[in-house]
Amino acid sequence: MEEKIDFRKLGLKVGLELHQQLDTKHKLFCKCPTKLVEEKGEFNFIRRLRPTRSELGEVDIAALFEWKRGRYYLYESYDNYTCLVEGDEEPPHELNREALEIALTVALLLNSKPVDEVHVMRKIVIDGSNTTGFQRTAVVALGGYLEDEEGIIRIQTICLEEDAARKIAEKGAEVTYRLDRLGIPLIEIATGPDMHTPEQAERVAYKIGQLLRITGKVKRGLGTIRQDLNISIKGGEKIEVKGVQKLELISKVVAYEALRQYKLLKIKDELKKRGLRENDIVFKPIDVTEVFKGTKSKILKRALKEGKKIVAQVLPRFKGILGIELQPRRRFGTELAEYAKFWGGVSGIIHTDELPGYGITVDEVNKLYEYCKVNPEKDAIVIVADREENAREALKAIVERAKYALKGIPKETRAANPDGTTRYMRPQPGAARMYPETDVPPIEITEELLRKIKEKLPERPEQRYEKFIKEYGLSKDLARLMIKSYWLDLFEKLAEKFKGKVSPILIATTFENTLKALKGEGVPVENIRDEVFEELFEKYAEKTIAKEAIPKILSWIAYHPEEKVEKAIEALGLKKLKLEEVDRIIKKIVENKKELIMARREKAFGAIMGLAMKELRGKVDGKTVAEIVKRKIKELLRNM
Repeated sequence: MEEKIDFRKLGLKVGLELHQQLDTKHKLFCKCPTKLVEEKGEFNFIRRLRPTRSELGEVDIAALFEWKRGRYYLYESYDNYTCLVEGDEEPPHELNREALEIALTVALLLNSKPVDEVHVMRKIVIDGSNTTGFQRTAVVALGGYLEDEEGIIRIQTICLEEDAARKIAEKGAEVTYRLDRLGIPLIEIATGPDMHTPEQAERVAYKIGQLLRITGKVKRGLGTIRQDLNISIKGGEKIEVKGVQKLELISKVVAYEALRQYKLLKIKDELKKRGLRENDIVFKPIDVTEVFKGTKSKILKRALKEGKKIVAQVLPRFKGILGIELQPRRRFGTELAEYAKFWGGVSGIIHTDELPGYGITVDEVNKLYEYCKVNPEKDAIVIVADREENAREALKAIVERAKYALKGIPKETRAANPDGTTRYMRPQPGAARMYPETDVPPIEITEELLRKIKEKLPERPEQRYEKFIKEYGLSKDLARLMIKSYWLDLFEKLAEKFKGKVSPILIATTFENTLKALKGEGVPVENIRDEVFEELFEKYAEKTIAKEAIPKILSWIAYHPEEKVEKAIEALGLKKLKLEEVDRIIKKIVENKKELIMARREKAFGAIMGLAMKELRGKVDGKTVAEIVKRKIKELLRNM
């Protein structure tokens, strides 16, 4: 980040909307399993979706935006993993009781008050992620709180909703979705805007995620948990940032989005200082194809060859503004380009703050300014090379966005990029998108049901600390790490399953030390499935592998995520050797280094141990190797 920002002074407010898949037997409104399929669909069908008016007679702006994009959707479905409910050919069944009980468990852990009766609602969504054109959702509890070291974080709502279909491909106007994920139960936890630093937002997300995992009833792995962030600063608007899949990316997303908003407010101040008013920015596209007739620019030459036009729009007094960096590698011009792409369907824009460039010469830039009859010292020009209709729509969107620069921060929904920056996604939806679901009967939340759930509430992480030290033999430091760990629930499951066969210390250090070390080396450990750890410690318990093999196996699996541990052992040649074979290998090493041992005697242990481990690492425990090396050295010295 180019400048240090005091986020509290900036008035940063962050609210979380955390979505976690529940590990139930069935989907939320049918009896299909909650499993994903990697094969192509067995039965495919195509749909187009259109916005409808709400009960108040309004059309939601976000739904209207998606419809204007003119896309159609190809859905892949399956005989055993989807049914007529996912295809919207049959009404939804009753709300999944197992999912409801999990949501109520989480609500009680978060000190939230369950509602008296659960009513399912429809939320308009026509981006193709649901065949119906809406998502079903139900409020389960209201209020509540989570304790954080910087203060209380309020819980606003806890909802149950159906997960969306999986987007598989996008080609032109056709978008392909897979229906295996559609309908998997999701719990949505929305907090108040009570976090004031990027680090606090990430820490709170971890705490809520951990609370979900201790129920033992949530799915794990990439794609099973998603965070949406509501971010604002003083003088701005609340911006929704969608789709943060990695918890460790949250602090970066918050910091970069706060920086973007801060820079937008500075742009607003600069434009006002220049005396610019909103009505000075007039939509007036100019055909400048003539200016670039003999251009050497590959982009423009290709467009002209395809019979496209080059159309320009003047942005008065915007000179230098479009080149201002809002986030790393993302300028104000990038924001304009995103509006142009979404509203005009063009591939991009070129603006004078980045010229000369793209093969466009200084002479061509000067001609452009002359042709448009504007001041090169004060004004900026945006050009689009596309079909005239598309170019005009794109430039119209740019003008509207440029006008909003005088207000500051537009209210919009943005998506998180893999590097933590954000991009324009669509306008923010309004209240017109919600209406009742008439096909699903309400469910009463009785005192008897709540009493049963309270009796089975899991221990909170802090209550496990003493148990980890006394029962599992973890050190105080390791116990503290584990109660804060993302792997807490899996650690306990494996520690219990392999009791007396695998040391809980080894399991804990694998999660907290080995994985972190591998990640530090750039290994994509997020690809490792939970089942891998179970298979891994199964092999260790059977004495098939040595503990030194664990990092190598995990690293291999990270790059081959669909493979099993058995395959990794085979590929790496890590099958544990029999003691007789180990003895023979070490004996040979000792005999080859006889002179070194005679010269250094017992002090030769380190050198011999290094040679032995070079050959045996991962195939036998280091402790066993050390014992045999010591014994062989003593035998040699005794017999000389």
